[in-house]
Amino acid sequence: MQRIMEPEVMDTWEEAIDYDTMNFAEVNRAFALDAIALNPNPQSFVLDAGTGTGRIPILICKINPQWQILAIDLAANMLRIASENIQQANLQQQITCELVDAKNLPYTDGVFDMVISNSLVHHLPDPLPFFQELKRVTKPNSGILIRDLLRPANQVILNTLVESVGNEYNSHQKKLFRDSLQAALTIDEVEQLVSSVDLVGVKIYQSSELHWTIERAGTF
Repeated sequence: MQRIMEPEVMDTWEEAIDYDTMNFAEVNRAFALDAIALNPNPQSFVLDAGTGTGRIPILICKINPQWQILAIDLAANMLRIASENIQQANLQQQITCELVDAKNLPYTDGVFDMVISNSLVHHLPDPLPFFQELKRVTKPNSGILIRDLLRPANQVILNTLVESVGNEYNSHQKKLFRDSLQAALTIDEVEQLVSSVDLVGVKIYQSSELHWTIERAGTF
C-alpha cells in the first residue's frame, strides 16, 4: 500500500485533546519499560523526540527518578497539554518541554545518553534528517529506542485494524488512527533509513501487529 502523508504537525486544540484522551496506556507503559531496560545508566540525560502530550516521559520518571528528560515537539498545543500533565505529576524538576523541530535539533554533538521517540516518524514526510540528527546528538555508546506504526500491506488489513478498536475511539480518533497507519513506514523503509545514516549496533524488528522498533542498548 502506498504511503499517504498526514500533516507533520497536529496542532489544533481538538487534535491535541483527542490524542491525549486516546487509550495508549498499555503501549506507553511497554515503551517506557523498554527504554529503561535499554539504558543501564541511572543518571541519564535523555531526549524524547515527538513527546506529544508527555505521557511517556512521565511514566519513565515515575519509575526512574534520576533521569533528566528533554521532551520536544513541534506542536505547541501538544506541549501545552504535556506541561500540564507534567505539573500534575509533579515532575517539573525532571522533565523539560521545548518547542523544537526534531529534524533540526539545536543541541551539541554527542550530548544525550539516550534518544527515545514513539510515533514521530510517520509524521515526517522525509524522516532522513531526523535520523541524521539522532545520530549526531547521541553519544557513541548511547541507548536508542524508536517505535512507530507499521504501514499495512493493503487496504483490507488497514480497514480491519481501524474497525478493531470498536467503540473505544470516537469517529475523529478513528480517522486519526487511519491517517497515521497510511502515513507509516514499512520495515524495509526503516532499514533503508538506518543504513543510510550508518547507525550501528541497532536492532530493527516488528514489535507488534501495529509497530516496528529500532533499539540499541546503551553501554556505560
